[in-house]
Amino acid sequence: MSDDIPPRHDRVTRHPTPGRTNSLWRWPDARHPLRIVVNYLVIVLVRHSPSLRAKNWLLRRIGVTVGEGVSWGLESTPDVFWPELITVDDGAIVGYDATLLCHEFLQEEYRTGSVRVGKGAMIGAGAVVLPGVEIGAGASVAANSLVTEDVPPGATAVGVPAEIRSDE
Repeated sequence: MSDDIPPRHDRVTRHPTPGRTNSLWRWPDARHPLRIVVNYLVIVLVRHSPSLRAKNWLLRRIGVTVGEGVSWGLESTPDVFWPELITVDDGAIVGYDATLLCHEFLQEEYRTGSVRVGKGAMIGAGAVVLPGVEIGAGASVAANSLVTEDVPPGATAVGVPAEIRSDE
């Protein structure tokens, strides 16, 4: 994307998990199982609730920073392991079945990183935003896109992986 913005990998923290199994087997070492159960139950309620006020209230209870007038579409999913790493600014829309991930479990490590959705930004249905990504104010992410890099303010990102669409 832009040369003056550090890539998302500069904003993720690596957590090595040496051993005979991949890092997903070590998830109870990463987060307390009870915390995951509570987060999961809250997120299930959020995914199915038609009330935007209830969604925002519930998400704030598990640590998501939710601005005023934020809209979460049905089935949208914030990260269940590290919801406190998500910030969604005022007036943003997270579309139907969109996913905001703050973690990646890999073979020999897991990674965590914050996700920020800027003021008035829109994330389309079914889009996936990876850890460490920032969606700028007023930016748009097209439906079913995979966002692997930052989206500058006012830009539109489209595709898998998402690329900035030029309107020229």
